[in-house]
Amino acid sequence: MSHLPVIVGFGGINPAGRSSFHHSYRRLIIEKLSPQERAATILSLATISNLVTVDEGTQCYQTEQGEFQSLDSLIECISEQVLNNSLIRKIDLEHFDVHAMTFNKAVSLKGEDPLCFNLSKRQLPNKIPANWAVTEIAVDQFAIIVTGDLPVILPDTKEASVKTAGQLPSGFEPGKLYQSRNHPRNLQMTIYAASDAINSCGIDFAVIADAVSPDDIAVYASNSIGQLDDLGFGGLTKYPSIGKRITSKQMPLGYAQMPADFVNAYVIGNVGSTGGSLGACATFLYNLRNAVQDIREGRKKVVLVGGSDAPITPEIIEGFRTMGALAEDKDLKVLNNVDELTDQHYRSSCRPFAKNCGFTIGESSQFVLLMNDKLALELGAQIHGAVPDVFVNADGHKKSISAPGIGNYITLSKSAALISNMLGKESLQKRSFVQAHGTSTPQNRVTESHVINQVAKAFAIDKWPVAAIKCYLGHSQGTAGGDQLACSLGTWVYGYIPGIATSESFADDVYQSNLLLSKEHIEVGTTGMDSVILNSKGFGGNNASAPVIGPHIVKQMLARKHGAAALEKWQALNIKVCEKAQDYDYRACRGEVKPSYKFNHNVLEGDDLTISDQQINIPGYKQPIEISQPHPFDDYCQ
Repeated sequence: MSHLPVIVGFGGINPAGRSSFHHSYRRLIIEKLSPQERAATILSLATISNLVTVDEGTQCYQTEQGEFQSLDSLIECISEQVLNNSLIRKIDLEHFDVHAMTFNKAVSLKGEDPLCFNLSKRQLPNKIPANWAVTEIAVDQFAIIVTGDLPVILPDTKEASVKTAGQLPSGFEPGKLYQSRNHPRNLQMTIYAASDAINSCGIDFAVIADAVSPDDIAVYASNSIGQLDDLGFGGLTKYPSIGKRITSKQMPLGYAQMPADFVNAYVIGNVGSTGGSLGACATFLYNLRNAVQDIREGRKKVVLVGGSDAPITPEIIEGFRTMGALAEDKDLKVLNNVDELTDQHYRSSCRPFAKNCGFTIGESSQFVLLMNDKLALELGAQIHGAVPDVFVNADGHKKSISAPGIGNYITLSKSAALISNMLGKESLQKRSFVQAHGTSTPQNRVTESHVINQVAKAFAIDKWPVAAIKCYLGHSQGTAGGDQLACSLGTWVYGYIPGIATSESFADDVYQSNLLLSKEHIEVGTTGMDSVILNSKGFGGNNASAPVIGPHIVKQMLARKHGAAALEKWQALNIKVCEKAQDYDYRACRGEVKPSYKFNHNVLEGDDLTISDQQINIPGYKQPIEISQPHPFDDYCQ
């Protein structure tokens, strides 16, 4: 008997804000919200951006502008600032200075001819070379005279060729919400996102853990390129060349599977399965596939799936730029037919399926909590949807490792076929949509539109709605599928498929005879769509597509399988679960909650375990791990 993997909680952080309770989704469709929903969304963004605090005594809202007695007056004052500090925009100084990007320049010195230049204190190496004469000429400014007959590496600055990215809301500092201990930004985001997903569930994770064996839980999370800022692999490879000492943390904290490791060690104390699959832009869906297969086949009952990517560093951006993949300023000027770029030009740099010039990099951390259907009903869990399968196929032989191939035709076709078989042809044809990979490169707009259009033709879909949320968020690399999933769940609560808002018109070379591409948000109603297909096309031929079924359909499926009585019992339990979840959301919007970070908590060693030939009992875990299991090789071992 197969078990249905049900989505019972989700959360995270991306350029649109906090994902739980659809806050990030609501930022995308903010013009369609009621005044109350809009105010709640702006308040959530303002508090995580450290623009607003709530005074516990007076319950007033405190900002740099002063004190506000009501939410309405606060929103009127700060809404423009909050909205401008989210989504895609010009890169903030907290990442790096795009007008003075630091780099090293090689210079050859001949004989005793001196070379003179100026450096700030932060540019000086830790150890001053013997052939340098250093004189302080002003506050934080030094004159350097270098002599000798040798090549030297001098620090310098230059204007960045790429100045735009999908950044987390300005002022959001996850490392200050817990004892981050020099964690790379990516892992700081992981702690926040995983905590948000678990808290959004409305059931204490201790209750969930007590309901199953420790071995019934798994965590699958990773990213596509590791932690490449200075506190991870970035510093590991860069520090020796600039005279800085490598620390003991940069090597271990750089590994791409570290998001799963951090969740296990510091958030939930997982001793069940763990792992991190890598598949370039499809990485999140690769990890989701592991979770879905484990739950469907009964190997696991609870799985936390995640991804976390923080690629906004000069080195990563320069790497993608030299590949010709990113939207550079010079190309954006041509695209917009202007001599100088404005903030609005930067905000609209990502234009999926339109005339475009490259993708816009983004950062994000997203987690989703899955349970098998039986456990979800027993615990009264929220039902946000279900993931029946995830399909992965490679491209076969390739001329270029970065070029697209045929694998995505297979993954998307399998997803469409599964929806048709499960829910019927009419459901697929009339009540499904696609979350496109939609990177905003000229090549992707042609190749992916052809994939989706061909599948639509094969299944007789006349106008298949296509969303492409990277136009708001940028491309968060391996976590992009998590952004797509979190956004899709919002459609079943607010009834809109977000439009491809940055695209004034769609390019002539886009295949769209059977597609519905829209600049405007598409109103479909909260039950107008039965399913969505998440689509990812990754470098190297890593393709993944995941069908996701809407909550109204999932409840119908569970009623057929488990009966009306089980659903009534679930509904009674679900009331308190939703109340607790809403309480978390209320406190999070007011900045009253912190991420769960359990350092040096309940650390166990081998002597703490009670081991028999049948099971292992672990202190702090209610149920034992059964180690004696029937083996599947009877026909080999008789």
